[in-house]
Amino acid sequence: MKLPGKRAVFLLYACALLLPVLAGSFREQAGASKMTAKTEAPARETGTGGGTVETGAGGRMAETDAGSKAEAQEDEKSRQVALTFDDGPSPDWTPKLLDGLKERNVRATFFLIGMYAVQYPEIVERMDREGHLIGNHTYHHVQLDLEDEEHLRREIGDTDKVIYLITGKHTDYVRPPFGVWDERLEEELQVLPVLWTVDPLDWTTENTDQIVEKVVTEAEDGDIILLHDCYESSVEAALRIVDILRDEGFAFVTADELVLP
Repeated sequence: MKLPGKRAVFLLYACALLLPVLAGSFREQAGASKMTAKTEAPARETGTGGGTVETGAGGRMAETDAGSKAEAQEDEKSRQVALTFDDGPSPDWTPKLLDGLKERNVRATFFLIGMYAVQYPEIVERMDREGHLIGNHTYHHVQLDLEDEEHLRREIGDTDKVIYLITGKHTDYVRPPFGVWDERLEEELQVLPVLWTVDPLDWTTENTDQIVEKVVTEAEDGDIILLHDCYESSVEAALRIVDILRDEGFAFVTADELVLP
Protein backbone atom coordinates (compact mmCIF):
# COMPACT_ATOMS: atom_id res chain seq x y z
CA MET A 1 0.00 0.00 0.00
CA LYS A 2 1.38 3.32 -1.09
CA LEU A 3 1.21 6.04 1.53
CA PRO A 4 -0.06 9.48 0.38
CA GLY A 5 2.52 12.14 -0.22
CA LYS A 6 2.96 15.22 1.91
CA ARG A 7 1.01 17.43 -0.61
CA ALA A 8 -1.99 15.11 -0.53
CA VAL A 9 -1.95 14.95 3.27
CA PHE A 10 -1.84 18.76 3.46
CA LEU A 11 -4.82 19.18 1.09
CA LEU A 12 -6.92 16.69 3.07
CA TYR A 13 -6.03 18.43 6.32
CA ALA A 14 -6.89 21.89 4.88
CA CYS A 15 -10.26 20.67 3.63
CA ALA A 16 -11.07 19.27 7.04
CA LEU A 17 -10.36 22.67 8.59
CA LEU A 18 -12.26 24.78 5.97
CA LEU A 19 -15.49 22.77 5.70
CA PRO A 20 -16.93 23.94 9.09
CA VAL A 21 -15.99 27.55 8.32
CA LEU A 22 -17.67 27.48 4.90
CA ALA A 23 -20.79 25.83 6.33
CA GLY A 24 -21.08 28.53 9.00
CA SER A 25 -20.67 31.26 6.38
CA PHE A 26 -23.52 29.84 4.28
CA ARG A 27 -25.79 29.69 7.34
CA GLU A 28 -25.06 33.36 8.19
CA GLN A 29 -25.79 34.50 4.63
CA ALA A 30 -29.09 32.60 4.59
CA GLY A 31 -30.10 34.15 7.91
CA ALA A 32 -29.21 37.63 6.71
CA SER A 33 -31.32 37.15 3.56
CA LYS A 34 -34.32 36.12 5.66
CA MET A 35 -33.93 39.17 7.95
CA THR A 36 -33.73 41.49 4.92
CA ALA A 37 -36.86 40.02 3.39
CA LYS A 38 -38.72 40.34 6.70
CA THR A 39 -37.66 43.96 7.15
CA GLU A 40 -38.48 45.12 3.62
CA ALA A 41 -41.81 43.34 3.18
CA PRO A 42 -44.82 45.01 4.90
CA ALA A 43 -45.95 43.10 7.94
CA ARG A 44 -49.38 41.53 7.62
CA GLU A 45 -51.96 40.72 10.23
CA THR A 46 -55.18 38.83 9.99
CA GLY A 47 -58.14 41.21 9.58
CA THR A 48 -61.57 40.88 11.15
CA GLY A 49 -62.98 39.45 7.93
CA GLY A 50 -60.34 36.71 7.70
CA GLY A 51 -58.17 38.64 5.21
CA THR A 52 -54.90 40.40 5.84
CA VAL A 53 -54.16 44.00 6.69
CA GLU A 54 -50.86 45.71 6.00
CA THR A 55 -49.38 47.21 9.15
CA GLY A 56 -46.14 48.51 7.68
CA ALA A 57 -45.52 52.15 6.71
CA GLY A 58 -47.72 51.81 3.62
CA GLY A 59 -50.48 50.17 5.64
CA ARG A 60 -50.45 52.94 8.25
CA MET A 61 -50.68 55.55 5.49
CA ALA A 62 -53.68 53.80 3.93
CA GLU A 63 -55.34 53.59 7.34
CA THR A 64 -54.72 57.30 7.96
CA ASP A 65 -56.15 58.25 4.55
CA ALA A 66 -59.26 56.16 5.21
CA GLY A 67 -59.70 57.81 8.61
CA SER A 68 -59.34 61.29 7.15
CA LYS A 69 -61.90 60.51 4.46
CA ALA A 70 -64.36 59.16 7.04
CA GLU A 71 -63.92 62.30 9.19
CA ALA A 72 -64.46 64.54 6.16
CA GLN A 73 -67.65 62.66 5.28
CA GLU A 74 -68.86 62.95 8.88
CA ASP A 75 -68.15 66.70 8.90
CA GLU A 76 -70.10 67.11 5.68
CA LYS A 77 -73.03 65.09 7.05
CA SER A 78 -73.15 67.23 10.17
CA ARG A 79 -73.41 70.55 8.26
CA GLN A 80 -77.19 70.91 8.29
CA VAL A 81 -79.41 73.96 8.03
CA ALA A 82 -83.17 74.47 7.90
CA LEU A 83 -84.96 76.84 5.55
CA THR A 84 -88.12 78.22 7.17
CA PHE A 85 -90.76 80.45 5.63
CA ASP A 86 -93.32 82.64 7.42
CA ASP A 87 -96.56 84.40 6.49
CA GLY A 88 -97.77 82.10 3.71
CA PRO A 89 -99.23 80.57 1.79
CA SER A 90 -99.02 83.13 -0.99
CA PRO A 91 -100.86 82.35 -4.24
CA ASP A 92 -98.32 84.39 -6.19
CA TRP A 93 -94.98 83.15 -4.88
CA THR A 94 -95.37 80.01 -2.77
CA PRO A 95 -96.06 77.74 -5.81
CA LYS A 96 -92.92 79.06 -7.51
CA LEU A 97 -90.92 78.34 -4.37
CA LEU A 98 -92.36 74.83 -4.16
CA ASP A 99 -91.43 74.23 -7.80
CA GLY A 100 -87.83 75.24 -7.12
CA LEU A 101 -87.55 73.17 -3.95
CA LYS A 102 -88.99 70.11 -5.70
CA GLU A 103 -86.53 70.51 -8.55
CA ARG A 104 -83.68 70.56 -6.01
CA ASN A 105 -85.16 67.79 -3.86
CA VAL A 106 -85.15 70.04 -0.78
CA ARG A 107 -87.65 69.97 2.07
CA ALA A 108 -88.39 73.17 3.99
CA THR A 109 -90.59 74.30 6.88
CA PHE A 110 -93.60 76.57 6.35
CA PHE A 111 -95.22 78.44 9.24
CA LEU A 112 -98.67 79.31 7.93
CA ILE A 113 -101.11 82.05 8.82
CA GLY A 114 -104.47 80.40 9.40
CA MET A 115 -106.62 82.85 7.42
CA TYR A 116 -104.40 82.37 4.34
CA ALA A 117 -104.43 78.60 4.69
CA VAL A 118 -108.23 78.74 4.54
CA GLN A 119 -108.06 80.73 1.30
CA TYR A 120 -105.47 78.54 -0.44
CA PRO A 121 -105.92 74.97 0.81
CA GLU A 122 -104.53 73.47 -2.40
CA ILE A 123 -101.13 75.05 -1.68
CA VAL A 124 -101.17 73.71 1.87
CA GLU A 125 -102.08 70.25 0.60
CA ARG A 126 -99.20 70.39 -1.89
CA MET A 127 -96.73 71.37 0.85
CA ASP A 128 -97.73 68.32 2.85
CA ARG A 129 -97.75 65.99 -0.17
CA GLU A 130 -94.22 67.01 -1.15
CA GLY A 131 -92.80 66.34 2.31
CA HIS A 132 -92.44 69.82 3.78
CA LEU A 133 -93.06 70.44 7.47
CA ILE A 134 -96.06 72.67 8.19
CA GLY A 135 -96.11 74.78 11.31
CA ASN A 136 -98.41 77.28 13.00
CA HIS A 137 -97.99 81.07 12.68
CA THR A 138 -101.29 82.04 14.38
CA TYR A 139 -104.52 82.79 12.56
CA HIS A 140 -104.15 86.59 12.15
CA HIS A 141 -100.39 87.09 12.70
CA VAL A 142 -100.81 88.58 16.17
CA GLN A 143 -98.12 89.29 18.73
CA LEU A 144 -98.89 86.73 21.39
CA ASP A 145 -98.00 88.75 24.47
CA LEU A 146 -100.51 91.48 23.57
CA GLU A 147 -103.53 89.19 23.67
CA ASP A 148 -105.46 87.63 26.55
CA GLU A 149 -105.04 83.90 27.12
CA GLU A 150 -108.32 82.94 25.53
CA HIS A 151 -107.48 84.86 22.37
CA LEU A 152 -104.02 83.27 22.25
CA ARG A 153 -105.53 79.80 22.43
CA ARG A 154 -107.91 80.63 19.59
CA GLU A 155 -105.15 82.07 17.39
CA ILE A 156 -103.10 78.90 17.63
CA GLY A 157 -105.98 76.43 17.95
CA ASP A 158 -107.96 77.74 14.96
CA THR A 159 -104.91 77.58 12.72
CA ASP A 160 -104.24 74.03 13.84
CA LYS A 161 -107.82 73.04 13.01
CA VAL A 162 -107.57 74.51 9.52
CA ILE A 163 -104.33 72.69 8.75
CA TYR A 164 -105.67 69.44 10.20
CA LEU A 165 -108.76 69.63 7.98
CA ILE A 166 -106.52 70.03 4.92
CA THR A 167 -103.69 67.60 5.71
CA GLY A 168 -105.02 65.31 8.44
CA LYS A 169 -102.08 66.35 10.63
CA HIS A 170 -101.91 68.61 13.68
CA THR A 171 -99.25 71.30 13.95
CA ASP A 172 -96.66 70.43 16.58
CA TYR A 173 -94.52 73.54 16.02
CA VAL A 174 -95.33 77.23 16.19
CA ARG A 175 -93.39 80.23 14.96
CA PRO A 176 -94.55 83.06 17.24
CA PRO A 177 -94.94 86.31 15.29
CA PHE A 178 -92.15 88.76 16.10
CA GLY A 179 -90.45 86.02 18.12
CA VAL A 180 -92.56 86.69 21.22
CA TRP A 181 -93.64 83.54 23.03
CA ASP A 182 -95.51 82.66 26.22
CA GLU A 183 -94.01 79.48 27.67
CA ARG A 184 -97.27 78.64 29.43
CA LEU A 185 -98.73 77.76 26.03
CA GLU A 186 -96.28 74.93 25.42
CA GLU A 187 -97.83 72.46 27.87
CA GLU A 188 -101.38 73.68 27.46
CA LEU A 189 -101.43 73.48 23.66
CA GLN A 190 -98.67 70.84 23.30
CA VAL A 191 -96.67 72.81 20.76
CA LEU A 192 -93.02 73.76 20.56
CA PRO A 193 -91.83 77.22 19.54
CA VAL A 194 -89.32 77.42 16.69
CA LEU A 195 -87.38 80.67 16.45
CA TRP A 196 -84.40 81.33 14.16
CA THR A 197 -80.66 81.96 14.13
CA VAL A 198 -80.16 83.66 10.74
CA ASP A 199 -82.46 86.54 9.76
CA PRO A 200 -81.62 88.52 6.59
CA LEU A 201 -84.63 90.83 7.21
CA ASP A 202 -85.85 89.93 3.74
CA TRP A 203 -89.17 91.64 4.34
CA THR A 204 -87.42 95.02 4.47
CA THR A 205 -85.79 94.87 1.02
CA GLU A 206 -86.35 93.77 -2.56
CA ASN A 207 -82.61 93.38 -3.11
CA THR A 208 -82.20 89.66 -3.77
CA ASP A 209 -78.39 89.84 -3.79
CA GLN A 210 -78.40 91.42 -0.35
CA ILE A 211 -80.61 88.69 1.08
CA VAL A 212 -78.46 85.94 -0.41
CA GLU A 213 -75.21 87.50 0.77
CA LYS A 214 -76.49 87.89 4.33
CA VAL A 215 -77.51 84.25 4.61
CA VAL A 216 -74.62 82.48 2.87
CA THR A 217 -71.97 84.44 4.80
CA GLU A 218 -73.57 83.76 8.18
CA ALA A 219 -74.90 80.21 7.80
CA GLU A 220 -73.29 77.57 10.00
CA ASP A 221 -74.09 74.02 10.97
CA GLY A 222 -77.41 73.79 12.84
CA ASP A 223 -78.75 77.20 11.77
CA ILE A 224 -82.44 77.91 11.22
CA ILE A 225 -82.86 80.46 8.44
CA LEU A 226 -85.86 82.82 8.48
CA LEU A 227 -87.39 83.90 5.16
CA HIS A 228 -90.87 84.72 3.83
CA ASP A 229 -92.62 83.07 0.89
CA CYS A 230 -94.85 86.06 0.18
CA TYR A 231 -92.19 88.16 -1.60
CA GLU A 232 -90.71 87.54 -5.05
CA SER A 233 -87.24 88.65 -3.95
CA SER A 234 -87.29 86.29 -0.98
CA VAL A 235 -88.32 83.29 -3.09
CA GLU A 236 -85.62 83.98 -5.67
CA ALA A 237 -83.07 84.44 -2.90
CA ALA A 238 -84.11 81.19 -1.21
CA LEU A 239 -83.41 79.10 -4.30
CA ARG A 240 -80.04 80.76 -4.85
CA ILE A 241 -79.20 80.17 -1.19
CA VAL A 242 -79.93 76.46 -1.64
CA ASP A 243 -77.62 76.24 -4.65
CA ILE A 244 -74.76 78.11 -2.98
CA LEU A 245 -74.89 76.36 0.39
CA ARG A 246 -75.17 72.95 -1.25
CA ASP A 247 -72.01 73.65 -3.18
CA GLU A 248 -70.38 74.40 0.18
CA GLY A 249 -71.42 71.03 1.57
CA PHE A 250 -74.58 71.92 3.49
CA ALA A 251 -77.62 69.65 3.64
CA PHE A 252 -81.14 71.01 4.06
CA VAL A 253 -83.47 69.52 6.67
CA THR A 254 -86.79 70.48 8.21
CA ALA A 255 -86.77 72.48 11.44
CA ASP A 256 -87.88 69.59 13.65
CA GLU A 257 -84.63 67.75 12.84
CA LEU A 258 -82.66 70.60 14.43
CA VAL A 259 -84.82 71.52 17.43
CA LEU A 260 -85.42 67.99 18.71
CA PRO A 261 -82.63 66.40 20.81
